[in-house]
Amino acid sequence: MGYVQLGDVETYYEAHGDGEPLLLLHPGGVDARAFAPNLGALAARFRVLTPERRGHGRTADVDGPISYDLMADDTIAFLEAEVGGPAHLVGCSDGATVALHAALRRPDLARRVVLVAGVFHRDGWAPGVIEDEVAAANGGNATPLAAKLARMHAEEPGLTDADLAAVTSRTLVMAGDDDEVTLEHAAALYRGLPDAELAIVPGTSHGLLVEKPMLCNLMIVDFLTSDPVRTMVPIRRRDDGR
Repeated sequence: MGYVQLGDVETYYEAHGDGEPLLLLHPGGVDARAFAPNLGALAARFRVLTPERRGHGRTADVDGPISYDLMADDTIAFLEAEVGGPAHLVGCSDGATVALHAALRRPDLARRVVLVAGVFHRDGWAPGVIEDEVAAANGGNATPLAAKLARMHAEEPGLTDADLAAVTSRTLVMAGDDDEVTLEHAAALYRGLPDAELAIVPGTSHGLLVEKPMLCNLMIVDFLTSDPVRTMVPIRRRDDGR
């Protein structure tokens, strides 16, 4: 554990386990400790690195707004400085959107990617989710970080179908069946990515990694360590023989 200087951001991170490198990218407004129910299972198979993004946890904020592009820049810089090459990216909520941006911009650094409860466009949030966050941030009691995140969520991200089509990493899209991300958006993300798989976890919400950690851990590890199976009656994957 320790800090690494990434531009003007002194970034806190920890490393756990051995094996292929895997970056865990936490949700917005919390820090890497949100992955406590998942860390053990992942660290048993991978060298898990848990950077905490600007303004989160033990990484101090810096002047200026927070954006997905900036956090993707930080993630890419972390991969270059601490991994020195590609890694698996597993992100949840805001962390999923950051992972998607990083994989789009630097495919050479993204092996397999797991996007948990994340959006590629701000319209993917269920009605009321962002409106309630913005109202709370404007209520006068919000922290500076909460205000920055509310602004970001109201205005970003804005990736397009063409952006998704340019992602080359094999990707697993995960969401809860009662998520803050709409099921329609999760399906659109899955359909928009050229090499994607979709998992809707039953009986869970936006906190699916905590609510059903054993099931989620099993699916993530299986995706990251196994080749695709040859399906019997493919529809979407018919052209590539899967």
